[in-house]
Amino acid sequence: MPEALPDLFHADGVLFDLDGVLTPTAEVHMRAWKAVFDDVFARWGITSPYTDADYYDYVDGKKRYDGVASLMRSRNVELPWGDVDDDPTAETVCGIGNRKNAAFAATLRAQGIAPYPGSLALVESLHAVGIPLGVVSSSKNAEEVLGAAGLRSFFRIVVDGVVAERDGLASKPAADMFAAGAAALGVDPARAVAVEDATSGAASAAAAGFATVVGVDRGAGADALRAAGATVVVDDLDVFLPASRNDIPETA
Repeated sequence: MPEALPDLFHADGVLFDLDGVLTPTAEVHMRAWKAVFDDVFARWGITSPYTDADYYDYVDGKKRYDGVASLMRSRNVELPWGDVDDDPTAETVCGIGNRKNAAFAATLRAQGIAPYPGSLALVESLHAVGIPLGVVSSSKNAEEVLGAAGLRSFFRIVVDGVVAERDGLASKPAADMFAAGAAALGVDPARAVAVEDATSGAASAAAAGFATVVGVDRGAGADALRAAGATVVVDDLDVFLPASRNDIPETA
């Protein structure tokens, strides 16, 4: 029997993760991380290769530097943290994170990005009827990605890696970022919806009190998303669209 879907068109608000939910930038992130960690592992003589599973287990959904530290600890390597202004060549957590960000930014600017069609259709429909929308992303590139994808105008608030660093918000899976997103949007998490593709993000939303956490399975796995706190898991956000435009409420 198909899973019962929540009605997003009667939610008090919807908060979306960005990479892997609204845009396929998760794939760009994955390629950038692999290139950087393959190089780092070679430099440190780490023989256990970096894999896609490492991305989902240690990096996906977390703030950049937390992801670096978590991944390196998985290989029993403790690096000095360094400083956010470290040169990308520095052998520090921040240096490696900055190296990855440079690779990601170069790809984004060279190739651009387009939103997932199903995600764009849902966002447009929710926005059209006045549902308050926001983005909660660990990425410091969120504003640039939203702008490049033509999505920024749909969202009233963006809580991203820049905001997290400024306000001292703990990385997903802690509740901080989704709690801050709900507060900024002015909605009660118990009456709002969070949408995530990462297990760390689903856990963050659940910890923040979101009664409805939609998991979008772009590779993390439906079982893993449910175990982390997703209340429903889908393959694409177009499943939430009404069968016809006539079924969309005229007012929120």
